[in-house]
Amino acid sequence: MLFAPIAASLPLYAPRFAESELGVGYLEWLTNSIFVAAICSLVVIGLARNATRQLALVPGGSQNFFELLVEGLYDMLEGIVGRHMIKKSFGLLATLFIYILVNNWFALFPGVGSLGWGKETPTGFDVTVPLLRPTTADLNATLAMALVFMVLWLVWTIQEVGVGGFLNHLFGVKGGLKGLMAVALMPVFFIVGLIEVVSILFRPVSLSLRLFGNVFAGENLLTTMITLGKTLGFPEWVAYIASITLPVPFYFLELLVGILQATVFMLLCAVYLQLSTTHDEEGH
Repeated sequence: MLFAPIAASLPLYAPRFAESELGVGYLEWLTNSIFVAAICSLVVIGLARNATRQLALVPGGSQNFFELLVEGLYDMLEGIVGRHMIKKSFGLLATLFIYILVNNWFALFPGVGSLGWGKETPTGFDVTVPLLRPTTADLNATLAMALVFMVLWLVWTIQEVGVGGFLNHLFGVKGGLKGLMAVALMPVFFIVGLIEVVSILFRPVSLSLRLFGNVFAGENLLTTMITLGKTLGFPEWVAYIASITLPVPFYFLELLVGILQATVFMLLCAVYLQLSTTHDEEGH
């Protein structure tokens, strides 16, 4: 019943860009997606602070949940990046997962995308600039997270294997080949290394677009389902019922997509790190 009154004010599609109606003067940078990012950050910090304020030997309640979450993520990531990298990278990888998950699920709350500035129309009030814009439905946010990871990925990789080891990983002869065969195949592996460099440069693009595309598509899907009755010109009472019933299965689907996309983003980052920091002797 919370979603039915929202149907009259939802736009027919989710906006592609964040809007800056909140900030004036020195706060012009404060867009609706940055505003939601701040809210979600405060939520995560508040929950974590509440869970760890009074640590007990036998955990209960929120402390038990956070310990379960942290230990589960730690064990999973350690199996991917290895013991030599988990202490360096766990903080970032776990933070990315939790932050993305909270932002994905926050987008499903009533009022996100439906409250804000707009205009009167013959069919009611249409919101053109929402007050709350899902952070992960803003390409600026997803690209920023991907770029931050790639910068730290490069730093950690060079710290672990050195500049020479990193270049050898890209352009060196693989498979333990030696002698004349290794010399003959050097041009081939050099070309393969160039392709790998291009692949690395595209990683932040693929990471950001995958997350943005799924969340943005889900936002549009829910908007379409909520406003479908009004769009098709159904009688008001039919459109009212449709705005309640039609979105329900898609909300459950988006809950699953939210945790799936957070997991995929984290695991891909972990795999990229593992591929570049595993020593040759460990690979054998």
